[in-house]
Amino acid sequence: MRLEEAIKQPRFNNEFEKADVNILYTANWMHGRFHYILKPYGISLQQFNILRILRGQNGNPAPLKLITERMLDKMSNTSRLVDKMLIKNLLERKICPENRRQVEILLTKKGLDVCNEISEVMEKSRRDAQPLSEKEAAELNRLLDKIRSKTQ
Repeated sequence: MRLEEAIKQPRFNNEFEKADVNILYTANWMHGRFHYILKPYGISLQQFNILRILRGQNGNPAPLKLITERMLDKMSNTSRLVDKMLIKNLLERKICPENRRQVEILLTKKGLDVCNEISEVMEKSRRDAQPLSEKEAAELNRLLDKIRSKTQ
């Protein structure tokens, strides 16, 4: 569906304004899709992001600071999210042996299993509904990177 139809706005001041609105609208649309996939698992998109970050550590612990730096949503309260995930036994917390003031976060077996299962469901959803070719996806990634390169 075209943006104009989706938000019932027939015109924009220019293509740049339309692109801004289109990016925000599409991001919110995608967030809704991910929320629908994650709902049966009882975790949020931010919590799934933490699972993926820790899965990428390949069994090595990560300090809270590293997780916070890698979060997609920079406004996330990582400490609060980790606390909720500890209760669900998706993560465990350990004191760093070299620096007893540093807390390290580890993915539990349950956390890894949940992360892998959700990743499979998301990949299937992506394959089933992906209207872009790989070449188009690469071009979209290039353009999105270009947008961010001027503001970082």
